[in-house]
Amino acid sequence: MRFQLLLLLLWPAATIAQQQQKIVATDLTRIKQVGAVMLSPDGQRAAYNVMTIEANPEQPNEYEYRTHIYLSNLKAGAAKALTRGTESARQHGWSPDGTRLAFVRTVKGKGQVFVMPLDGGEAYQLTTTKYGAASPVWSPDGKQILFESSLSFAEMVGDSILNPARRGPVWSLEKPGFANNDFVKPDNSVKANPDGSLAEIRAYLQKDVDDKKAKVITRLNFQGEATTEPDMNFTHLYVTDVREDATAERSPARAITRGFYSFNAATWLPNGQQVLAVTKRDTLKHPDREQTSAIVAIPVDGSGRRTVVLGGEGRSYFSPELSADGSRLAFLSNPTEGVNFGQLGIATLNGTLAANVETLPFDRAAGNMIWAETTPATGSRSRRSTAVSTTPVLYFTAPANGGFPLYRLNAITKEITQLTNFEKGITSFDVAGNQVVFAQTEVANPSELVVADADAKKPVVLTTYNDWVKQKALSYPVKRVYTNSKGQAVDYWIMKPTVLAQQTTTDGGRQTAGRKYSLLLNMHGGPTAMWGPGEASMWHELQFMCAQGYGVVYANPRGSGGYGLAFQQANINDWGTGPAEDELAAATNAAKEAWVDTSRQVITGGSYAGYLTAWIVGHDNRFKAAFAQRGVYDLTTFMGEGNAWRLVPNYFGGYPWQSETQKVLAANSPYTFVQNIRTPLLIKHGENDLRTGIVQSEMMMKSLKVLGRPVEYVRMPGATHELSRSGNVRQRIDRILRIYEFFERYVGQPATQN
Repeated sequence: MRFQLLLLLLWPAATIAQQQQKIVATDLTRIKQVGAVMLSPDGQRAAYNVMTIEANPEQPNEYEYRTHIYLSNLKAGAAKALTRGTESARQHGWSPDGTRLAFVRTVKGKGQVFVMPLDGGEAYQLTTTKYGAASPVWSPDGKQILFESSLSFAEMVGDSILNPARRGPVWSLEKPGFANNDFVKPDNSVKANPDGSLAEIRAYLQKDVDDKKAKVITRLNFQGEATTEPDMNFTHLYVTDVREDATAERSPARAITRGFYSFNAATWLPNGQQVLAVTKRDTLKHPDREQTSAIVAIPVDGSGRRTVVLGGEGRSYFSPELSADGSRLAFLSNPTEGVNFGQLGIATLNGTLAANVETLPFDRAAGNMIWAETTPATGSRSRRSTAVSTTPVLYFTAPANGGFPLYRLNAITKEITQLTNFEKGITSFDVAGNQVVFAQTEVANPSELVVADADAKKPVVLTTYNDWVKQKALSYPVKRVYTNSKGQAVDYWIMKPTVLAQQTTTDGGRQTAGRKYSLLLNMHGGPTAMWGPGEASMWHELQFMCAQGYGVVYANPRGSGGYGLAFQQANINDWGTGPAEDELAAATNAAKEAWVDTSRQVITGGSYAGYLTAWIVGHDNRFKAAFAQRGVYDLTTFMGEGNAWRLVPNYFGGYPWQSETQKVLAANSPYTFVQNIRTPLLIKHGENDLRTGIVQSEMMMKSLKVLGRPVEYVRMPGATHELSRSGNVRQRIDRILRIYEFFERYVGQPATQN
């Protein structure tokens, strides 16, 4: 009888363990991501995006990203899709009366603004601009929509509205041998002739450029993400009237900015006659050389005038967020040189005149700012409310200590309150009435929509987009803290192999007692990135590796974001030695766990962490195998090869041709120590990755081959630096499987498998 009772007590836990399945590589395609949360003006409904990965029925093993707009009445399980089909819908925004949504959908390769009536009827196309339309924003009276359009340099030259004189910019195009930019204006009377006059030869050479037989590069920042970009693109602002329905006559959009400049982050002033936007501060400098930005006011009458609201020498101002009545402006700002992040600031605003400008002592990188209002009687009010408020407050998020919490600033007392914890990440949110609605990521679920009160308490999960995760066995990270040689506290997390974590839960660890598992040190890039339980991008990779029987340790070493400016600047002139100390200390401490086989440790990282992977295996031999992804290996080459080249002067104080700087760059380059690398190394790079460039990975491969070291090199055709986050899904699956397969060659299968 006692034996039967014992079986009954054990049965539920054992059954749960058997039913739960491991995370597999293709589970990547099952993750749905909630974003772009926006509450209706009355606070009763939320519109938001859901991004999914869908199989391509015409191409086996290929997938497509799709984003569609959903509507929730803030009751659990009551969401419905507003858009469908193979064409994504994005960048939605509520009309002031809450009866319509504007959004962007691609038409013939260009984004265009659509309007959807919410009381019935199909969405109709509002814009047909030849340059495309993006980021629609309703005017305060709901009669107009502001949007952005991007066009090329050549299009700017020929546009009679944006460039009435059809000439080049006032700043120099820096074409050697020409004192001004007169050569830009095309002379259609000259025929191209390779054997003709100098003018005809120039026309011939220009035709080769037009026909993409040659690229002529004179600009500093000529590297994009996937290809070289000899010519710049410019983003301008337009306003269009909103017609009532699809049958009404369409009004042409009106440009409100002009010239060889770009404007973004635009928002209406309450008077409906002006907008705020961000643009380069100095209009006489080449945009590649002008790093400062200013917040400016622009009238919508098309005059092209601009008034600087916030700006200053050597400092950038960006991310303007206006209170509902226009009396307060939140913004971010930072010095343009060195290692920094946007610091939170607020100012009072009288029309377009800023006063009481104050940068707040909040030592994190704030973002996603939204004004709200509170009164003693009703609690939080919508930022859209025009009621007189006693306490204006600003909600925002920031990376901090392994999560992305929600914060609230009291604009009167300047007190900042953290509303959510470090174990979760608020990836998008909005505030209205006495509630906040947000997209949340956590270890237990990668993304869902949640509603809570104005203090972010009493949360209710509204959606079940990733409910499939409940059927999966997960490994939960355990936080530890290490004090490094600079006296800084370094957070790191240890994740057990899933089989070990699962059996420890269900049978007290009896089945796995004494068994040993491989340990993976997985490192983040940036170097200013930050990982933790509340960071969404690594959810699948970490769970997949744990499911394969690996324990994982990851850290936020000196130089990481999320721990304040001093911590972020702690790796200046020291990309290798100091951060490696922190990463290896985390690995050493994790290896003390009873379940770790210290003879079967492996290491990986991407971007800056690809650099760090190569650095570590050039200085430490504990790892059985290493996987360096899209890394930087020679800082001198990186200066010329990558579009992130400003990391060189910002972190190392100079340029490769300066002798003292060259010494520092060489001392900090993993390639300098290539002859010391004996750890089997897999190197991966996207062939179109121009953020870090691919020549350095080729150098590492060839050098290790010459040295007779075990090395393999994988190139991803068409892939950019964003491969692991937003790249081709098949290549993303390939990447994660290659990590596992390569490590298995050297550490073998774990001792136990389900």
